[in-house]
Amino acid sequence: MIGRIQGVLLENKAPDLLIDVNGIGYEVQAPLSTAFALPKVGEKVVLITHLAVREDAHVLYGFATENERMLFRTLVKISGVGPKLALAILSGMETQRFVQSIQDQDPAALTKIPGVGKKTAERLIVEMKDKLNALGSAGAMLMSPFGDLTPAEDRVDHLQDAESALIALGYKPALAAKAIAKVAADGMTSEEIIRNALKSM
Repeated sequence: MIGRIQGVLLENKAPDLLIDVNGIGYEVQAPLSTAFALPKVGEKVVLITHLAVREDAHVLYGFATENERMLFRTLVKISGVGPKLALAILSGMETQRFVQSIQDQDPAALTKIPGVGKKTAERLIVEMKDKLNALGSAGAMLMSPFGDLTPAEDRVDHLQDAESALIALGYKPALAAKAIAKVAADGMTSEEIIRNALKSM
């Protein structure tokens, strides 16, 4: 298993990253919370990773925090939740808020995440609650703060980044642009725009 990767960020086209490690370019999939917390292209990055081995591919997933990876690994063990949906969940809702929604048994909050319907939300509440209890103290860590994750500064175009990210999550370009125009304000980071746009949909 590859549990950690350190190298130079070559591309950041959330959720797709390309990281150079001693001359080898690793393609990494990351949630938006991680992608927008990374430094600028050309700078060094360190990610906690999870390697998923399938018959047709080996896919590397990267996370800024152990909490994100822990939640990702817990989610993919749930029936009907694959890595793609797990990334969408991490991208659409902060770890603390997601766990709180599970504890509060609030399917309405979960259905705001792209790709999560009513039945999936109900299944997440039932199965995640059991899994969080089984994790014990480790599960309690998921309620701790993310830490000071600051989105990369001086983005050429925060609005364009946010729109591209929403499209990558499965939204149609017109809907993504409309949602962003509705919530965007001066001084907002790409991540803030994305989260507010997701809430407004």
